Amino acid sequence: MGEVFDTILGLVLGAILMYWAYSLFRKKRSKEITEEQSTVILNKIRSVCKLVSVEGDFAEIYHYENTKDSFMSLFRSKKKALIVIKAKAHIGYDLNKLDMRADNDKKKIILNNFPEPEVLSIEPDLQFYDIKNGIFNSFSPTDLTNLNQEAKEHIIQKIPESGLMETARKEALEAVLIVEKIVETIGWKLDYSALEISNREKQFIEA
Repeated sequence: MGEVFDTILGLVLGAILMYWAYSLFRKKRSKEITEEQSTVILNKIRSVCKLVSVEGDFAEIYHYENTKDSFMSLFRSKKKALIVIKAKAHIGYDLNKLDMRADNDKKKIILNNFPEPEVLSIEPDLQFYDIKNGIFNSFSPTDLTNLNQEAKEHIIQKIPESGLMETARKEALEAVLIVEKIVETIGWKLDYSALEISNREKQFIEA
């Protein structure tokens, strides 16, 4: 009778031990999968990298003039041109600058801060008019490269007064909602309660 009892007790203890080992393995495995999911979703959001929010078209007239001294400053040679700059500027967000972290237990991505909009790209198209070369100072391929860069800088200076940045800020919520959709693809939730959102935007969310 004692041997039977010992056998049953051994089986029960063995079963308990196996169940405990299985539960521990399953819990560890679940934690690993959850942590892997959070890493995947954070990388997926950052892989979007640059998100274009606003596009603006510019048309500016740019007067270019360059004076060059020659022969020990005895002669001055001037070249000038009238340039029409047509450019397309893209304003948006660099998602690499998102301040966010993963709450693995609640399967939630917490967004603490959203970056400010910035100029992502400028595509200038230069058209030259009234080109005048100096005797010792004429336009070269290097000048065209420099003028393209100057055109970009000229447009960048015009962007603050264009209202594009303010428009992009107003559309920040749409960018957040895009991030939210990405998070939801693996069954997680995005918590952006830490962000400052206007009443109008809150009404839009609740609707």
